[in-house]
Amino acid sequence: MAKTPRSKKPVPSAGLTLLGGGSMPQLTSPDDAVLESFPSPSPRPYEVTFSTPEFTSLCPVTGQPDYASITIRYVPERRCVESKSLKQYLGAFRNQAVFAEAITNRILSDVVAAVAPRSAVVIGDFAPRGGIGIRVEARHDSERGASRGSKKSR
Repeated sequence: MAKTPRSKKPVPSAGLTLLGGGSMPQLTSPDDAVLESFPSPSPRPYEVTFSTPEFTSLCPVTGQPDYASITIRYVPERRCVESKSLKQYLGAFRNQAVFAEAITNRILSDVVAAVAPRSAVVIGDFAPRGGIGIRVEARHDSERGASRGSKKSR
């Protein structure tokens, strides 16, 4: 049985500088990173989830490494976050001495600034240090025009 060839639509890659560009430089600060985006392929509401169990930063008091799982969920409005630029952005926190609450809220603010989603949630689930873990959730709802955070210890 013969297959009907599908028409190839152009990939919306205009303006993307990291995707397909080979190796990425290691950034020293998230201030140096650019969260790239592309047009949403659908006008209907849908959720995008990114997660990484390999997030690292530094404790601002002791300088010791902090390890976390970061989950980013958002409902696109018109634009989507490009994953390779997100990977580079998250890696730029590696040598940043910042509290978990500030990191989680910074990531949310930067995602909202990059793609203006209908809604977004960033969860930072930081590994226990001294026997206590911390889970920070920051939320954005464009209809309410506000972002808010919550902190839950385990």
